Amino acid sequence: MTLAPFLAACRRQPADHVPVWFMRQAGRALPEYRAARHQGSILDSIRDPELAAEITLQPVRRYGVDAAVLFSDIVVPVEAIGFGVDIKPGVGPVVEQPFAGAADLARLRPLEPEADIPYVIETIRLLSRELTVPLIGFAGAPFTLASYLVEGGPSRDHVRTKALMWQQPDLWAALLDRLADLAIATLRAQVGAGAQAVQLFDSWVGTLSPEDYARQAMPASKKVLDGVADLGVPRIHFGVGTGELLGLMAQAGADVVGVDWRVPLDQARARLGPDFAVQGNLDPVSVLAGWDVARQRADRIVAQGGGRGHIFNLGHGVLPDTDPGVLTALVDHLHAAGKVE
Repeated sequence: MTLAPFLAACRRQPADHVPVWFMRQAGRALPEYRAARHQGSILDSIRDPELAAEITLQPVRRYGVDAAVLFSDIVVPVEAIGFGVDIKPGVGPVVEQPFAGAADLARLRPLEPEADIPYVIETIRLLSRELTVPLIGFAGAPFTLASYLVEGGPSRDHVRTKALMWQQPDLWAALLDRLADLAIATLRAQVGAGAQAVQLFDSWVGTLSPEDYARQAMPASKKVLDGVADLGVPRIHFGVGTGELLGLMAQAGADVVGVDWRVPLDQARARLGPDFAVQGNLDPVSVLAGWDVARQRADRIVAQGGGRGHIFNLGHGVLPDTDPGVLTALVDHLHAAGKVE
């Protein structure tokens, strides 16, 4: 049986064409997404399986991408267990009572997927009947989730997070261990329902030095990735600003490592070594600069570090003002390049 191009690339095997998908692929750019989702919290849309499935399908129909990413959010598990998280439009995740001490560990009870996130499971089951490309499930990496819980929302400098990490390392380790267990339960439930690959999002881990990452973030991420290894699906590990961490990320247990636009793809491959597929790494802003710029830069990336074991993606999420037509043209252009041997 021939593997889908996305799955083949994850396993560093030849593919019929360069596989492509886009992070934040629907909500950031598609008018049909805005028409479908209406108003209210994004969490309300996630809790509606038919709507969440439709939103997941929209970019596959529009762009012709080689994989679909589940419409959900990394804070869904912590919200589902009652920690007090919401997603504020234009801001992101916000926490009513941030994590402040050992007593708050009790607020992070184990996730029971069938009881706590049945809507996510049902969304995936619906998608398994509809999709013609693989579905990517995902979870938030412990460091990034911890940063939201400790800071109370998005942060540029992560002052509270780093203070807790450095001043109370035992408490920090306990917090990340709880969040790792949540991520494992989330990913295992998603794969059990039909997801064919998983991605661990560590969006803010690039704020750490290599020493801090190795000692105080990587062990928890490794626990998550090891915790789903027996499921046999590709595991993708993604972060932003992680150029200096790539060699360490190679030790965390993923099959595919996401690369943002700050590191040339050939250099990223050299830092990771030959045993890993790579995902990325077009600057999301280049798409807003128009088709000629996007095409030229995409071709440069493929020439630098493409080939077997490369999944084309942006180096981060699709920006809100992106022209969907440029993304569609980009997918067509990359597919037209033909087989990847």
